[in-house]
Amino acid sequence: MHSLTDSEPKTLVADVGAAMTGLMEELFPICRSITGAGLRESLRQVGEVIPLQMTEVASGTRVFDWVIPPEWNIRAAWLADPTGRRIVDFQESNLHVVNYSVPVRRTLTLEELRPHLHSLPDHPSWVPYRTSYYTEDWGFCMADRTLGSLLPGEYEAVIDSTLEAGGLSYGECVLPGRSSEEILVSCHICHPSLANDNLSGVAVATYLAQTLAGMDRRYTYRFLFAPGTIGAIAWLARNEKFTERIRGGLVLACVGDTGDIVYKRSRRGGSAVDRAAEHVLRTQEMPYEIVDFSPYGNDERQFCSPGYDRSERHHTSADDMSAINPDMLAGTLQFCLDVFEILEADDTFVSRNPKGEPQLSRRGLYRGFGGRAEQSQLEAALLWVMSFADGRHSLLDIATHAGLPFEAVHEAAQALEDAELVGRKDLRP
Repeated sequence: MHSLTDSEPKTLVADVGAAMTGLMEELFPICRSITGAGLRESLRQVGEVIPLQMTEVASGTRVFDWVIPPEWNIRAAWLADPTGRRIVDFQESNLHVVNYSVPVRRTLTLEELRPHLHSLPDHPSWVPYRTSYYTEDWGFCMADRTLGSLLPGEYEAVIDSTLEAGGLSYGECVLPGRSSEEILVSCHICHPSLANDNLSGVAVATYLAQTLAGMDRRYTYRFLFAPGTIGAIAWLARNEKFTERIRGGLVLACVGDTGDIVYKRSRRGGSAVDRAAEHVLRTQEMPYEIVDFSPYGNDERQFCSPGYDRSERHHTSADDMSAINPDMLAGTLQFCLDVFEILEADDTFVSRNPKGEPQLSRRGLYRGFGGRAEQSQLEAALLWVMSFADGRHSLLDIATHAGLPFEAVHEAAQALEDAELVGRKDLRP
């Protein structure tokens, strides 16, 4: 059993990028939504990689200010022109139908049809992703160049879908730790055939859970696979008793392309996860961006709501598997492991020799790191830890303040603890 503070986890992700890409390729063709058979099938496939507990919340159930909608399923859909030629067909791409469209079987003129057609004039070859979750409506999505080629006449519009009493599904994988305090990792699993926006987060979360399952854990890790917005709200409404255990978490989305890593702070800013993530980014070589919280994006706005203290391809057919880089998936997984490694190892220490500087050489600590390349960092870390071992500054605080890698500060603290010069705050006599 490995610990998150071992060095070996960095080698465990080397070949995981291909496995994550493979999972994404299996999930990509499935027509997912916030409810329905496609959502359940996607959760089932994730459950073949990690143990997943499934929950169903019945249609009509009130979850805070929301109500679980009727369950939506679709079998077929097409739009045929006056010659009978199918212009768009659900079987070719599930993005061609507005997600949650009501059943339709009608003949309409082009003028009657136009309000139900959606395209992207700025990107004439892309098919947009559109939804109608909470309004009874229907429509088709197509490339703008296809829309521009439509001729006057009568069109046949068919959407073979159902909206019936059913339920909303979400899946959880809980990895118990020595503490009941939890780290929550969330991803949305509701979008159809969108690779980076939807499936990259699902793949990273899945294999992150698989990796953590084989390690010794201080914290309990809860992985939530749920439809966006309504799924997170439903989980919060049903699990209020657990929310006080959550120390922090990550929402994973748009993490598989070749762009810079973007970390979005929590609403409060300065949380343990914020500080750990920013420390990891600032001490590694990958390009990154750190942005402040805003109430736009994904389910961070649910988990950061007051009661609980992207690229152009977003939501279009251009967000296909060609946008995915296996190395970036693996890099995101490694980033998450590095953040969790800090959370697992972070502690607050109290000096047992607070009056003056202790003699380190007498205890074999000064020049005691065997001529390692990072010896100067480790020696500096000894002094920083001794100076800030006041019961108020954690190791992460010290590393950030000193501009030193967390690993060096953690190793120095362990050496000082072994020499009985410092003790953990919660173990202080």
